Order: sequence, then structure tokens, then C-alpha cells
Amino acid sequence: MGRPIFPWLNTKIMALLGKINILTVLKDAPPGLYLDGGDLGEILLPGDSIPPGAGPDDELQVFLYRDSEDRLVATTHDPLACVGDFAALKVKQVHPTIGAFLDWGLNKDLLLPMREQERRVHKGDIVVVFVFIDEVSQRIIATTRWRDHLSATPPNYSEGAPVSLLIAGESPLGYNAIVDNTHVGLLFRSELGSALQVGDKCKGYVRNVRPDGKLDLGLDPEGYQRIAPLADRILTALRSQDSKLPVHEGSSPEDIRAAFQTSKKAFKQAIGNLYRQRLIEIKGSDIVLRKSEPRSA
Repeated sequence: MGRPIFPWLNTKIMALLGKINILTVLKDAPPGLYLDGGDLGEILLPGDSIPPGAGPDDELQVFLYRDSEDRLVATTHDPLACVGDFAALKVKQVHPTIGAFLDWGLNKDLLLPMREQERRVHKGDIVVVFVFIDEVSQRIIATTRWRDHLSATPPNYSEGAPVSLLIAGESPLGYNAIVDNTHVGLLFRSELGSALQVGDKCKGYVRNVRPDGKLDLGLDPEGYQRIAPLADRILTALRSQDSKLPVHEGSSPEDIRAAFQTSKKAFKQAIGNLYRQRLIEIKGSDIVLRKSEPRSA
């Protein structure tokens, strides 16, 4: 167990509900370990969550939440989302008047109140939510009105910047995605080789920042940064597959995505690049190595 790194520092503890905290064990007791929660007082870490060998003066990484009796407790288990996060969670139960209960990786489920449901959810649904502390009850709850909690600060991305995406919904043009837990963007259907699902997490790239602050997104890098590595992968595949590819320019976007994890547009650009370099030939629907291109032994 970790000991305080600088025990002589007299720093004030700011334990935060709904967040991961590093707290010091004060004492051992029959219910579990009591942690120093600073202004929040002593916080119980129940016995079933105590790491082996943990004891007084150890520092533990814990998540703080309220149990079924509204007592502040700690756990060493990480939730699927903390306060301030957007997340895709599964509906475990639905109560007709209280709301839905979501699986967020802890023993106590996360409440999605009826008033916070943009549309009624059902058991088994995967819903995208924002996690926050209700001002009245001081409980951690979720809302499907996640757009209300996006950052109001205009996005400051350059074209081609890599970003983390959470697929939040489908639109006629493609998929809405939450970008870096702060903004929203659109993945155009034409950029995709296969369908996505609400709740999917993936890496993406900024194509354009619109005047309204929304982002146009892609799953592949643009320009040479995208094409050069892809062209190398295509050559490697040709050398190892009897000089022929399993896909070609007329293949479906889904087949191309499965073979090379890229869009059909990017695949065609890479093929064009290799053809102009006279590294490949196109014979009917087949893409083959030129005879002068050395094969691997």
C-alpha cells in the first residue's frame, strides 16, 4: 500500500463526491476502513472493497458516492463514468414513477430520473447520459439531456486534430458524436465503411470547425498523413497474399473497412497513389503488384 509521499506537507484534503480521490486511511473498524475525507468527515470504505493488506496511514484511490441510505461511502472499484462525464450505459431496471436504473459498474445502480429522460427508456437500452450531482438531493444522477451539458466554450481544434469520440446518436447525415467529453460533432456517413452503434467509442479526426462551433469529423487522418501509411499496408497485403488483394475499388465500404480499417474514399486515394508510383497494376477488378515490385521471400 502506498504511504504519503510528502508526509510533512500540511495540505487540506478536498474529497469530491462522484470523483476518484486519493484518501488516507485513518483507522480500521468492524464495518471496514475509515478514510480522511477532510471537510466531508470520515468516510467508510466497506470491507468488500478493501485491498489486501490495507491499513491505517495508507493512501488509497477510491470513488466517492452515496449508498442506498444516502450515506457517503467509498469504493476501490472504478465506475464506468464519474461526475462530469458523458457515457453510454445500459438500463438495468425501470420504475414507473422514479425512473430508470443504469449499470455503471458499481453495486448501487445510477438513477436516471423520469424528469431527466428526453424520451422514455426501457430495460436493456443503451443510453448516452451526462452524470452530475443533483443540487437539491445532492445525489449523483444521470440525464439523457446531455446536450445541455456540453461546453459553452468554442472548440479550439485545428484541422486534422485527433480526438476521442463517443457515438451519441444517428442523424440523416451520419452520427452525432461527443468529442473529448466537451463538444459535439458529426461523422458523415460517407466517411464510414460500416455502421456504428450508439455507445461506440473510437478515435477520430477533426475535419472542420463550423461557425456555430460544431465539428465535422472523420475516422481517418486527412491527406498524406492518412494515405501514406495506408498505401504501405496495402503493399504489405499484396506481398503476402499472392500479389492480389481481397478487395478492390468496386468493393463495398463494409468489406474495405473490414480489410483495412479505413473508408472506401481513403482506400481509393491510396490505390491511386500506388498506381501513379507504378507500384501496382489494375487488371479488371483485380489490384496486383507490378512484376518489377519485389516480393517478400
